[in-house]
Amino acid sequence: MNIEKLHSLYLNCSNACTDTRQIQKNNMFFALKGPNFNGNKYAEEAIKKGALYAVVDEEKYLKNNDRIILVDNVQKALQQLATYHRNFLGLKILSLTGSNGKTTTKELINAVLSKKYNTVATKGNLNNHIGVPLTLLSMNKNTEFGIVEMGANHLKEIETLCSITHPDYGYITNFGKAHLEGFGSVEGVIKGKTELYDYLINNDKTVFCNANDSIQIQKLKDYKKKFCFGSDISVDVKIIQKKSNNANVTVWVEDVIIESQLIGNYNFTNIASAICIGKHFNIPLNKIKEAIEGYVPTNNRSQLIIKDNKKIVMDAYNANPSSMKAALDNFASLPDANKIIFLGDMFELGETSFEEHQFISEYASHQRFNEIFLIGENFYKTENSKAKKFKTFTDFETFIKSYNVREGIILIKGSRGMALERILPLI
Repeated sequence: MNIEKLHSLYLNCSNACTDTRQIQKNNMFFALKGPNFNGNKYAEEAIKKGALYAVVDEEKYLKNNDRIILVDNVQKALQQLATYHRNFLGLKILSLTGSNGKTTTKELINAVLSKKYNTVATKGNLNNHIGVPLTLLSMNKNTEFGIVEMGANHLKEIETLCSITHPDYGYITNFGKAHLEGFGSVEGVIKGKTELYDYLINNDKTVFCNANDSIQIQKLKDYKKKFCFGSDISVDVKIIQKKSNNANVTVWVEDVIIESQLIGNYNFTNIASAICIGKHFNIPLNKIKEAIEGYVPTNNRSQLIIKDNKKIVMDAYNANPSSMKAALDNFASLPDANKIIFLGDMFELGETSFEEHQFISEYASHQRFNEIFLIGENFYKTENSKAKKFKTFTDFETFIKSYNVREGIILIKGSRGMALERILPLI
């Protein structure tokens, strides 16, 4: 079936879905394949669970059911349908990528833009070659603005996501030591992430830019359609970080003070970019202030949790060497007397893994932290006489159950696969 015909059927559906466990009434189910599964096998089950249609790419699964649709390749059909749907709706799309802060920045931008537009933003971190099409297909005729997060761990991935999304606007949060296994080096990260800017420049679209980021400025120095924020008076939106009486990030723009509920100085540019984008779309500053101050972080992203006279900075959603160092710097700068850190392994670092874990281990030992706990096989291999090291979470769990963690402020940070939120009930 061609994409135009498939789209005419999709308009009768409530949404797209790739998992029969999450089927909602009148969904269109896409039978994706992977190394260890074949979604075609679940087409009939999807229909029985309420899907209006199921899309397969193996003829034997049609089962003489006119609600099961055959295409050449389900994944390609999903992506092509998403592009067709995005163009059919004719809405505005802002895409963002970067090494750190993508999801928080996306949520802040969505909070700001929703003050003026009916928005749809990427849910969670559905930011890959499957998640991006699903985000686009979740938009409907009432959607005025889409905010699409793009993730990547190798070259050409952002380029592919741009070819699916056709963004009108774009922003890159930063460039850091993330996914080095796939990108090969920080230079590879920069090349991969700036594929977004390459698309926007080649298609004469608007780029949002952090003027304090020398890499972004160099990349965009000759490009006219850019809108920049920074601390210099020459930028489009001047934004300054203001000292606060607590750990929350506070900014100053046009004599207006905006106090966020985010902690960590690394969140300043995330907040500033959302303000900048709001200003570009002529959203009143008082509405931008409402949006930023009303945003509460969730999903273990820079959350401040109070438990039994302990202040806990829960930042266990993800980690790489750049974000880990930024978190340690911020934690070290806090005025609290007793500081305790729990760090978990960083993944996808390839051949640089030992070097990067050793650097973070040493860096932590040189700060004024009262106790250091390192969890995971990679941190376990590092040399650090000041730290308590555990090869597995089970080893750590056994130890901590009989250990009294003192009152104070605690940082918990590690890669998603470490699931360090499991520490919370143990302390």
